[in-house]
Amino acid sequence: MSSEEKNIQVTHDAENTKYVLTVDGQEAGAAHYVNVADGVRDFNHTVVDDAFRGQGLSKPLISSALDQSREDGVKVIATCPAVRKLVRTTGAYKDIIIKASDLEQDN
Repeated sequence: MSSEEKNIQVTHDAENTKYVLTVDGQEAGAAHYVNVADGVRDFNHTVVDDAFRGQGLSKPLISSALDQSREDGVKVIATCPAVRKLVRTTGAYKDIIIKASDLEQDN
């Protein structure tokens, strides 16, 4: 079954600094981040549960997390390789992506 045929939802769990992916009501993965400065999130780890791997679920998870970050008005550091890859291949998030070195220069 492809990801288009499933009921996929991504919700922000701000208390635990992650975006949670659910598939048909079952938790399937998460995109974790750290608030490294005011208005800056470092997405440092993305995981899809073994039972859900190979179904193309990391893309909607990461895209939703980045879309919500944009809506929240925050910048993003893409430490996680999966987040970096999506940013690089889509080119859709250049407006919110910064490098950690950019943050250090502001201090």
